[in-house]
Amino acid sequence: MPGIHGQERCRKMEKQELRSGFTTGTCAAVAAKAAAVMLLTGGKLQHMKLMMPKGRSADLPLFHVVLKQEKAVCAVKKDAGDDPDVTHQAMVFASVQYSDGNREGQARGIYRREGKEGKGPLFLTAGEGIGWVTKPGLSCPVGMPAINPVPRDMIFGGVEEARKEAGFDGSLTITIWMPEGKKLAEKTFNPRLGIEGGLSILGTTGIVKPMSEEALIATIGLELHMKAVTGMKQVILVPGNYGEAFIQETLGLDLKDGVTCSNFIEKALKAAGEEGFHRILFAGHIGKLIKVAGGVPNTHSKYGDRRMEILWDCTAPFSGEENGLKDKILGANTMEEAAGILKSHGILEPVMEDTVNRIRGYMTLWSGGAEVEVVTFSTMYGILGMSRKATELIRLFSEAAAGRKEQEE
Repeated sequence: MPGIHGQERCRKMEKQELRSGFTTGTCAAVAAKAAAVMLLTGGKLQHMKLMMPKGRSADLPLFHVVLKQEKAVCAVKKDAGDDPDVTHQAMVFASVQYSDGNREGQARGIYRREGKEGKGPLFLTAGEGIGWVTKPGLSCPVGMPAINPVPRDMIFGGVEEARKEAGFDGSLTITIWMPEGKKLAEKTFNPRLGIEGGLSILGTTGIVKPMSEEALIATIGLELHMKAVTGMKQVILVPGNYGEAFIQETLGLDLKDGVTCSNFIEKALKAAGEEGFHRILFAGHIGKLIKVAGGVPNTHSKYGDRRMEILWDCTAPFSGEENGLKDKILGANTMEEAAGILKSHGILEPVMEDTVNRIRGYMTLWSGGAEVEVVTFSTMYGILGMSRKATELIRLFSEAAAGRKEQEE
């Protein structure tokens, strides 16, 4: 149990608790599943339930319901909770129609999911207000709608569930669109990322967590405090979902040893130092951590985007007489693309080693002198760099997790 101060902070956090919302991916998947159910059963619906990643469910009301003989359409209103999301209250539409697969098999910009047990394939594309990818390095291929992998799985999964329950084995085509998407996209980074014509359908968990800075920072501090009062002297910090998945799936570590710090890198490290953590393992995607290599304490995009400038500063000492390398790096769309450029020039490893050392230097400073070890990775290339004693610290966390598991058994 926490001490008096910990209990007081818990009560404060309860008062500050903010309401979560749903991602555009969840909204699109709910609308698509509902449209499929209506098309295959012939009945109109008022709401639809869908299972999201990590076992949580969403039960959302439907709007603009239209049912025809060959096509069903409906919409879900995006509820971002207390998060200041530009898509809050925007309508996410989905239509589902019968398909023989001929047109979809020849057309571009259509995702295809093969059916199982003799069922026909499912097709997914986008309409008005959904962006299309024009540059490499993103989660979606060039020339395809910006519907990210997890939302795609949710959409296909929901429609497949509807098809199975209705006993229908034929092919279906799903179309997602957002009438306000093109206008709303102007308030996002999509145009700079090479996503043209609208918004992206996003989400990794299906849930939008509120982004009130004060509440998030207080939550981070509280989580660190609660771990510290149990006697823990070492802790793992990760920025978000990618980091959480990485430490579990790649490093084999336990999330019980970790705290998610979002973009608040400096404040999280300072809080960890103040709570008495002597050793800190920080694992994060290079897209965020490259900013830390330039001394950026908060990695949120609203504080600016200097990723490629910082990466070039780390690259310059190793570039030699490479003609055009600077322009390639500064012109890269994402860190995944930039890492590929460095790899093709044979200098990815030394550049990442220098980058990790810079990251570690700032993190050590912000923590007040704790022993900080850093691991950074990319989705495409895996582990890009590790500080010198990171492997030893990973081993200690692994042994601690194994000891806990043995005691529980």
